[in-house]
Amino acid sequence: MYRGRVWAICFLLTIYLVGILLISSITLHAQNKPEKKRKHGSRPMELNTVLSSKKFPLRWCQKLHYALNPEARPLIALVSFPGSGNTWLRYLLQQATGILTGSVYADYGLMRYGFPAESVRNRSVCVVKTHEWGEEARRPFDRAVLLVRSPAAAILAEFNRQSAGHVGYASPDKYKGKKAQYWEQFVRNKLTYWTKLNLDWLDNFPGPMHIVLYEDLVANVSSTLRSLLDFIEIPISEGQMKCVLERKEGIYRRKQRKQPLDPFTEDMKYWISAEEATVCDKIRRFNREIQII
Repeated sequence: MYRGRVWAICFLLTIYLVGILLISSITLHAQNKPEKKRKHGSRPMELNTVLSSKKFPLRWCQKLHYALNPEARPLIALVSFPGSGNTWLRYLLQQATGILTGSVYADYGLMRYGFPAESVRNRSVCVVKTHEWGEEARRPFDRAVLLVRSPAAAILAEFNRQSAGHVGYASPDKYKGKKAQYWEQFVRNKLTYWTKLNLDWLDNFPGPMHIVLYEDLVANVSSTLRSLLDFIEIPISEGQMKCVLERKEGIYRRKQRKQPLDPFTEDMKYWISAEEATVCDKIRRFNREIQII
């Protein structure tokens, strides 16, 4: 009797162990089995259809492409403090020329929606976006386009971008109460950054430079853009310019709205006014020197 029970238990244990080994074998095989490649279609997606979402209908005036004969082109920096309209100007350049714009960064949101040459920083692109300053930042470039926006508007735009994305707005409570201390420090830090970046490129860049004032671009897209295209030596026809003006807004220019409150204190306005005056004076002297030459 006792011996029969022992044999029964051994039999059950054997069945159990065989089952465990069988399940493990099947699981291991499934894990080691290579995944099937995803189907991408017969051809890669063309550059002028990189933005396919119905929510963001973006149409290009011409098919986007890399520059022809890039070795014959200068490497041009598009320099700006964040929040100065760099993305909007890149969009206008791509509309006007069909040539992709690059960047020293890799913003995957921009890469997906309209700027597939993000992280490209060579002569195959029209211009290369950068928010950097200093010798290392300047050295690679042959020419520079300096995009300057009034510091109050640029700092506020950058604060909105960090708080709510490229086209959103920070909520009013971020400027009040305990959060007001963070906002004040943000203004101090970014104002220093705004001044140093602009003065560094104005004072130290050795090659040809063209200055674009954001406020001029808003007021007169056509003439401001034509002047820039002359500088980067890419011609544009009347038909192309007409198309650009019809599609000038794009999706990366924040829609203007009335600010529910003035986020800048009197102290902030004093700091901003002083730094803005310094940079504007430098720009006036730079432009006078260009006219003399």
